[in-house]
Amino acid sequence: MDCRHIQFCKDPDRIDLKQLQELFNLAAFWAQKRSLSDLKIALTHSKPVISMWDHNRLIGFARATSDGIYRATIWDVVVHPDYQGLGLGRKLVETVLSDPHICRVERVYLMTTYQQSFYERIGFQTNESTTMVLLNQPLTDPYPLPAIAHPTQETAKIGV
Repeated sequence: MDCRHIQFCKDPDRIDLKQLQELFNLAAFWAQKRSLSDLKIALTHSKPVISMWDHNRLIGFARATSDGIYRATIWDVVVHPDYQGLGLGRKLVETVLSDPHICRVERVYLMTTYQQSFYERIGFQTNESTTMVLLNQPLTDPYPLPAIAHPTQETAKIGV
C-alpha cells in the first residue's frame, strides 16, 4: 500500500471523537466502549495528542501525558487493522516521542499486553520492577477530613 498520502496531525481539536471511539472499538481491546465524554476529557488532559489520517478517515491515534522533564507515559497507541504492518505504528510512536513536551523527559513509560516486541524495536525495554497499579474505586470517605480554617483579615494581620 502506498502510504505517502497518510498525514499526521498534532491538533487534538481535529479529532472526530465518534471516529476515535469507532477506531478503539475495532482495534483496541483495552479501550472498547469508552464514552465520547470520557474521550474528550482524556484528550483535554493529554499532550501531545497525535492522530493519523487517510484523507478524512482516522486510521491511527496515540497520546501522552507528561510533566515535561522527568516522566511521561504514552497511552492508547492504535492503528486501524487495514493499515497495520506498514510502519505507520512506529511512525506514530516516534511522532509522540519527538514532541517537545516528551523528547526531553528522563523516562517514557507505556503499558502493553501483547506488543512488547513492537515497542522493543523502537527502543523500549521491559521494566518489571516499577509497574504497579491501583484500581481506583469510588471513595466512601469513612474518615472525613477536618475543615480547614481560613484566616480572616484580622487574624492574618496579627499572625494567628
